[in-house]
Amino acid sequence: MARYITISLDKRGVSCRAVLLDAEAPRTCQAVWDALPQSGSAYHAKYARNEVYTLVPPFADPKPGRENPTITPIPGDVVYFGFEAWEIGNPAYGYEDSSAAHSDQGATDLAIFYGRNNLLINGDAGWVPGNVFATIVEGLPEMAAAAQDLWLRGVEGETLSFARAE
Repeated sequence: MARYITISLDKRGVSCRAVLLDAEAPRTCQAVWDALPQSGSAYHAKYARNEVYTLVPPFADPKPGRENPTITPIPGDVVYFGFEAWEIGNPAYGYEDSSAAHSDQGATDLAIFYGRNNLLINGDAGWVPGNVFATIVEGLPEMAAAAQDLWLRGVEGETLSFARAE
């Protein structure tokens, strides 16, 4: 039986629904499902292009490892990244001091991709593959419009939340 999650930009009042890809990324899906709900400050990507993400404390034990990886996510992909502290805590990235980016334990990045031509590369680190664990099946156009608004008007005060769908 398919499992679904709801992903929301809370301040903007926009949500979408995604189906977990249990067959393609079973360890990642289970780790995320068991850790829901998750919520944190929303960020719009600088390098990856059409991405909105949040950073939360690491929750997977054990870590899922690489499964269903991509460096070229497509619109509607929902992606998990596990970062060590040294990979993400660079002050130049601009995360506030309270962000999970500055945790000694690293951070988990939960991201949605809302447009085409994404490339997961970081000038400091190189390729940054992530695990595609869900696909947005409802509400992508509305989420894309809200994400574009984040890009144009800023992310201050916005949160990105992930929860189990009924």
